[in-house]
Amino acid sequence: MESIAWMAWTLPTAIFFAALACTLAAMTYLAAVYPEAERVGVLRIPTTRGDRLFISLITAAVIHLLWIGLVGTDAVATLPIGEEGFEISSLWLASGISLATAVLIFRTV
Repeated sequence: MESIAWMAWTLPTAIFFAALACTLAAMTYLAAVYPEAERVGVLRIPTTRGDRLFISLITAAVIHLLWIGLVGTDAVATLPIGEEGFEISSLWLASGISLATAVLIFRTV
């Protein structure tokens, strides 16, 4: 982690951006192999996969900001890794909620 320490990143932040890069790569592949077709969902507006991804990312940002504001970032558990242990932040729960919301958005919007 020393190579990214100059940015003051944490492991969850690095994982988030790696997952975002993989998502964008997968969406690019899908757009090349299976051309996008607009569809109308519960919002009653035509959306493509890219539109639904954008809506999902904005929703995830709102969920995380609300989570930090209402719940905080306290550790929910500590794994026995290393001398001091590895704390698991409650933000992982917000990430799970965001992922479930993204699946719902891709299915219904």
